[in-house]
Amino acid sequence: MDQQVNSRKQRKQLEEQKRRGNKQKSNGKKPNRSLFKKIIIAVLALGIALFVIGASIFAIYAAQAPKLDEELLKDPVSTKFFDSNGKVFYTMGNQEREHVDYDNIPKDMRDAILATEDSRFFKHHGIDFVRLGGAVLANFRFGFGAQGGSTLTQQVIKNSFLNNGKTLKRKAQEAYLAIQLEREYSKEEIFEMYFNKVLMSGQTFGFGTAAKKFYGKNLKDLTLDEKALLAGMPQAPNAYNPFKNPDRAEKRRNIVLGLMYQHKVITKEQMEKARKVDIKKGLLPESKRQTTASKYDAFIDVVLKELSENKDEKALEEGVSVYTTLDTNAQKVVESTMNNSANFPTKDIQAGLSVIDTKTGAIVAVGGGRNYGPERGFNYAEALNKRQPGSTMKPLVDYGPAIENLKWSTGKTIVDEPMNYTGSSQPINNFDHQYKGSVTIRQALYNSRNIPAVKTFKEIGADKAKAFVKNLGINTNELYEADAIGGGNISLTPIEMASAYAAFGNNGIYTAPHAIKKIVYRDGKTSKSYTPDPVPAMSDYTAFMVTDMLRDVVSSKYGASGSAAGIPGLDVAGKTGTTNYSTAQFSEYGLPASAVPDSWFAGYTTNYSIAVWGGYTDYKSPITTNEEKLLPQKLFKTIMSQISANKETPNFKQPNSVVRVGNELYVKGQQPVAENKDTEEEKKEDQELHAPSGLKATYDENAKAVNLSWSHDHPEDQSVRYKVSVSVDGGGSQSLTETSNTSYTYGGPEDGKTYVFSVVAVMDGKTSDAATTSIQIKAPEKEPEEPKTDENESPEQPGEVEQPTPPTEEEQQGDGNENEPPAQEQEPGDNNGQDDGNANDEQVNAHTNSVGNGQGNGNRNENGNNGQEKNSNNNRGNRGNSQNDQDH
Repeated sequence: MDQQVNSRKQRKQLEEQKRRGNKQKSNGKKPNRSLFKKIIIAVLALGIALFVIGASIFAIYAAQAPKLDEELLKDPVSTKFFDSNGKVFYTMGNQEREHVDYDNIPKDMRDAILATEDSRFFKHHGIDFVRLGGAVLANFRFGFGAQGGSTLTQQVIKNSFLNNGKTLKRKAQEAYLAIQLEREYSKEEIFEMYFNKVLMSGQTFGFGTAAKKFYGKNLKDLTLDEKALLAGMPQAPNAYNPFKNPDRAEKRRNIVLGLMYQHKVITKEQMEKARKVDIKKGLLPESKRQTTASKYDAFIDVVLKELSENKDEKALEEGVSVYTTLDTNAQKVVESTMNNSANFPTKDIQAGLSVIDTKTGAIVAVGGGRNYGPERGFNYAEALNKRQPGSTMKPLVDYGPAIENLKWSTGKTIVDEPMNYTGSSQPINNFDHQYKGSVTIRQALYNSRNIPAVKTFKEIGADKAKAFVKNLGINTNELYEADAIGGGNISLTPIEMASAYAAFGNNGIYTAPHAIKKIVYRDGKTSKSYTPDPVPAMSDYTAFMVTDMLRDVVSSKYGASGSAAGIPGLDVAGKTGTTNYSTAQFSEYGLPASAVPDSWFAGYTTNYSIAVWGGYTDYKSPITTNEEKLLPQKLFKTIMSQISANKETPNFKQPNSVVRVGNELYVKGQQPVAENKDTEEEKKEDQELHAPSGLKATYDENAKAVNLSWSHDHPEDQSVRYKVSVSVDGGGSQSLTETSNTSYTYGGPEDGKTYVFSVVAVMDGKTSDAATTSIQIKAPEKEPEEPKTDENESPEQPGEVEQPTPPTEEEQQGDGNENEPPAQEQEPGDNNGQDDGNANDEQVNAHTNSVGNGQGNGNRNENGNNGQEKNSNNNRGNRGNSQNDQDH
């Protein structure tokens, strides 16, 4: 019995031990299974939560989406362009279009578009999840917005109702409306909407309109290569414009042909045959291109390019507002000047120019070329990027960096002597093939000597010069000695050059050139700023010292290269530039010795910076006469005079970091140390004699006389006398009187002439700088009728400016006498742009200016001539066919 009990107890104990063992094993595995289940449940819960949140957000955004509007679906939404004063000057999207029904669209045209834009168009229902998945992966790898997954249907929605922003809200609304659109319209109707309203280029909407514009054909008459070109344009309409960018258009066309072959809508043979067709074949010649009547086409071109560079070109399809920097008055002056054949020495010579606000970098006016129009001609202001800039580079690459880094004075001397390019037997020549010996950098710059410029460049080194120009928006991988005289790697457009020079006139502050302030999207609230931030490019002492030297370039000083650009009464600084053909090109093209390809002038005041290029479209067609070479200077003078009329233009102000000693400038602390003066008499000798100030000229019509008045700051115990002189219509200076009074009356001025008066102070054998003022005596109106135009309305075109008399035949001869230095061109009667066409103009216009060291005194050097510059030197040791500049 006991054994039986014991056996039962033992059995129960064994069973209990077994249960405990199994429980321990079970408990050992359970935590792992439990954690896995929890993770699965958490992920599912999170997924459901995200789905609910996403669906809720989608529902909220969808509820806020605009309603489908058939009118907006079928017609482009207008984009408005505003000038600097906030007034609309152009509306894009309201032009007539060639509407094409779906049935009239050729099949291979449809195939080209679908292969490029949406190959699964007829398979999806507004959203292509296959394409969207690829876009999601791309965005995950490269960031949100890296790649779009929009279908053709979504593009129609975006261009009709939404803005171009890559936001979650816009994408959600776009997807929602795309589904709605597919429910209400057939695929064929949606394709037709896209086909007729998509932006093709500039002011052109729809494929039918583009076919007429670029090829002058109906769609059915286009060849395969032409259809492929058009199909590829909507991705970047202006970038792929075959009129303006044939190389890029060809690459894009060939990509489209490849996609068509990939999607099996053409054969390999068709693809290869179409790719071999010259991109320019079939394009309308310039003479037959239809243009859309619009104002300020050259400026609009720059705006469209800026939008494209900022990836906002497609926003034009959405009805945005573009706020630009356009000054309509300045643009009218530019276009009036550029379209007046009397301003040009030959029928075919071309020019391009830009006017930039010196302080802000804003592009206020653009001269794209003579009689420029949309799709007609080349925009020389913004696209001229393959022509060398000549000696306009000397302040940028040589003397600016030298003053900035080495703190040279303007009186720093350099020996102008025979010299070769480093590591080469190739000589560097000056324009006159002469050497001046020891010259200051001031003289070297205003006389545009090449050898001192190259020596300066070598002194500072290529790295510092490269860093200096980089601060002015000029990026280059390498700089060579040839770049010191503008014959190397650097090529600039007039816009880029004007903005670089503007920094000199703005105390060393550079602001990148821009034509757009901001764009405002269709909702009227969302905007995007285009205004760049100003950056310090150089010290204020560098900016002013370079400016002071460049003043002499446009002065009447002996050997000054830019005297034809000088404007009496306006404080102007600037630099000329001329490029040259290589020796091989002279031989190959059969050119005369006087031939040059390009002529430049860049100049500025405290208000405006203008750069002008002159030359011929065909590089092989040379400039051969002085009149052609002086074209940029004369255009500058005409335009700067007119846009500066009746507007206060302060003189360039010397900063505290600059000290003037005699005629030269020094960085403060670098000036020569003078001996201590112990006596009062010696101290008086050191007192600066200031120029007269506030010089005014007023015309007394009754007395037929000009009354001059001025003031002068000088010690009360010192006797001061004033010398008054006059220059008439740019002629030589004539002494009028020497007086102790601060007023003078000039009798007998003649109608229609311009008088430049100069007054200097004389004290104890010292002579001050000159104060100058100009006044034009206008002839009275013969019939003083009341003008028909509204007095408050700006004239549509400013009055013509009297042009300087062209050089005589004798003046146009070459510089045959190399022993005679070049003299300055005489400037005959010029009204300096004061007659702006307004019938209510005052009879007299006057400008006042105080300038240093004899500037504006009307003196002219009449020896020799403004001769030909013969240079043909290649920097074989540095860059191959680098060319010496020919400025003088």
